[in-house]
Order: sequence, then C-alpha cells, then structure tokens
Amino acid sequence: MPDGRAREFTFVQECNSVVTNPCPEKPMMKPGKVWVEGLAWSGRGRIKHVDVSFDGGVTWREAKFTSEVFPRALTRFGLEWDWQGQSAMIQSRAIDETGFVQPTYGQLRAARGENSIYHKNAIHTWKVNTDGSVVNVQIS
Repeated sequence: MPDGRAREFTFVQECNSVVTNPCPEKPMMKPGKVWVEGLAWSGRGRIKHVDVSFDGGVTWREAKFTSEVFPRALTRFGLEWDWQGQSAMIQSRAIDETGFVQPTYGQLRAARGENSIYHKNAIHTWKVNTDGSVVNVQIS
C-alpha cells in the first residue's frame, strides 16, 4: 500500500475484464471487419457494462453482452471493429452493478502503491502492430 503495508489477502474479487480476441495467440490476419471479444467478471455482483477502446483509453465504445449475465460469474462481451491495418491499443473496462469501475494502472498504483502484485485488476492493454501481431503493453 502507499503507506508501506502489504495487501496480500482479500476475499473480494474486484471488477475485471480482458480482451481474448485479438491477443498474442490470435493475431489479426488481415484488415477488415473483426469480432473483438472478451470476458468480464466481478466478485461484487453482476457486470452491468463493458466498454472497449482501440486508442489506449482515449475513446470508448460500448460492447454487447454475448452470454447471460449472472452475479459473480464470467460474462462474455464483444463488438465489431473495422481494422484498417493501423497500430492500435485495445483495452476493455468493466463496470459492475455496485458502480465499481475497473481502474487504470495509475489509479490502482495510487490506491495500492507501486509494489502491489496481488489481485491486479487494472485495465489490460494489447498493442496491435501494423503487421497484425499482438503484444502485451502497460499503459498508466
């Protein structure tokens, strides 16, 4: 934590999400329409909303749920993206029924300090390169 104490254990699984396609194992094959999909979850209840960004969190688009939404369970989401071969930074951001919004790395570090490794639920970023390859990057 910022005061030097370690936060090692908690029962609460906070709101989180991740894009599962594209990803390093599923790169972009060619420009055109792509179905971007992922998973969201929260130990606080139901997922109410998931947004996806293609520019590193500057702008966001609402994703559609593609599965039923149950409390404390994985929820599938997706949306169509017209990829034209440009570099992109794909992120997802989940909001649960309590109003908890998945934090950025900067927000998580401000709350838990620089050395926190437990229960990381910060917004995850995939960088799509112009050749279609996908790599993990970290944006504060």
